[in-house]
Order: sequence, then structure tokens, then C-alpha cells
Amino acid sequence: MLVELANGLSRKGHDVSFLMPPNGVIEYPVNVNVIRTAGHIIRATDIPKSDVIVSNFYTLTNTCQEASLSGKGTHVRISLCYEPVFLPDHEASFKSYHVSKNLVVLSDWQQQLVKLNHGIEGKIVPVGVSNLFKNLGIRRSTKRVQVSGILRIPEGGYSWHREQEYLIEAFTALKRKYPSVIFNIITPPSELRSSVTLRKIHANRLFNSMTPNDDQQLNQFFNNTDIFVSASTYDTASLPGLEAMKCGAALATVYSGGNMDYCRHEENCLLSYRHENRLIQHVSSLIDNPGLRNKLAIAGEQEAIKWTWARSVNHFENALETFIKRG
Repeated sequence: MLVELANGLSRKGHDVSFLMPPNGVIEYPVNVNVIRTAGHIIRATDIPKSDVIVSNFYTLTNTCQEASLSGKGTHVRISLCYEPVFLPDHEASFKSYHVSKNLVVLSDWQQQLVKLNHGIEGKIVPVGVSNLFKNLGIRRSTKRVQVSGILRIPEGGYSWHREQEYLIEAFTALKRKYPSVIFNIITPPSELRSSVTLRKIHANRLFNSMTPNDDQQLNQFFNNTDIFVSASTYDTASLPGLEAMKCGAALATVYSGGNMDYCRHEENCLLSYRHENRLIQHVSSLIDNPGLRNKLAIAGEQEAIKWTWARSVNHFENALETFIKRG
């Protein structure tokens, strides 16, 4: 998201730079200036004078605030996730929200969460879906139904909120119930190589293993998918569901907070709370009822088309202008 916002602001004529340590890896096409620090830790003295200094993680807020107080620019925090709930070092991440009043959040749910806990009402900048994701019109009613879900690396403790065990449990039960249905497990290839747990799941013959190298290949996978399933229970803005919807897949999802900005149960998806344990039931309904599946897929695609990165950039630009004016 940071890359999309930075590139978008640059296209609109703004002078944007990324400040990164020497070993920082760039995984996405970046069309802005990249400044490498001399040391491995970013310090306030490394930050150039700017109109706005953006911090994107709790470990950077104090550094960026120090630079701001020294006259280098207005500090704005963009909260891509609410860290205290699911990351280690809860105390430090919680306190980091008291550093700057200028806050960007990704969804209405996240805005309410931060306001309730800290008294700060952040400006909402919604996520966007790349133009690479589109419905290619290649689905055929006569082919075998395909159901897909995404698995990320669980080692390290950063994926517990995705409820991936619940997803695999559901896929296993559903495969036994519908042996002719294809169940796809999608994982970035680098994460599959790094994870013993993921390699074991991908080796399970009940599932079809998919490892997209880029968004173009992921778009193809989504276009072969009839039903996309998300079991995540905690996301500030759940992007894969939107991407799949834009590609014409029907969505069965668990409430995760941020997805309520685009999910409407029985209108453009099937949605349940985790405690209801209805994921198997919902996917079954979509397999058994092609009419319902098609109805939700059409409505979902119409919703997802609204979620452009251009819209996100405009919201971000407006938020930054507001923060600069108030200081």
C-alpha cells in the first residue's frame, strides 16, 4: 500500500522519497527517490526536511516525531495494522499511538478501534485493488468448481489472526463432501520455501498447490476460482477478498473488522462470525447453488471495481493537506 500511495503522489507531481536502511529489500516497483541510511537503524538525523514525515510502523513513530519536533516537517502516522492486538511488544505498540495526533487508518472499523482506545480519530484512506486484477471472462459453467484460499507463513507468529487452521479444517471437510471440487491453496513462493508447515500442507493431495510469482499470475489464479474463502478474523482491510471479487469470484468470508467496509452478507458475499462456525455451510451453499454463486459474484465485482488506488491516493493527499494545515 505504501508503494501505491507513494507512486500515486509522485504521479500527481509531489516530491516523494522512501528512507530505508542499507539492507532494506524493495519487492515492488518503486517510482520515487530511495534514500539509504548510513546505519541499519533509521535515526531522526537521517530524515530530510520535508512537508510531511510519514511513519508506517510503531517502531518508527518516536524517531519521526523527534524529527518533526526539530522542525523537519509534520509527522503523520499511517497505521496499516493495529499492532497491539496481534503483535509482540504490546506495551510499546500501544503507547506509540499517543505520539502523534495525525493518523491515517484503512477502514471505518480501525478508525473506531483507535478512537475508542486512544481518543484519536484517524482519517480513513481505503485500500485499493490493482488494475492488473480483472475478470477475464474465462469461467465456464461446465467445468469443475474451484475453491481457493490463501495461506501465509505461520512461523514467527504473525499469521495467527488469519485462522489458517480453521481454513484447512474447512477445506478438508469440504473436499471429502465434494470430491470432484478442486480446492486451491495459494502461497507466495518465497514463503513456501521458508515454511515447513506450509510445505506439508501444500503436499497434501486433497489440495491443489499454487505459488504465484506475481500479481499477473495471481490474477489468473483468481479467474480460475469460482469461490474464494477467507477465514481471517482480524484485518484492518482484507485485500485478497477484494481482489478475488474484482476477478469475478464469489466470496465466503469470516468477519475480520476491516472487511465490513465492502462486505454485505447475502448481497455481495456470504459472511459469518468466527464463533458461528458457518464457513463450511456457506461454501457448501455456494457450491450447491450456482445461481446464488453467480449473483454474489456479480455484485462483488461491482463493489470491488470502486476500490481503486487512484481513490486511495486522493484520500491520502487530502488527509496530508489537512494535517499540514493544523500542524
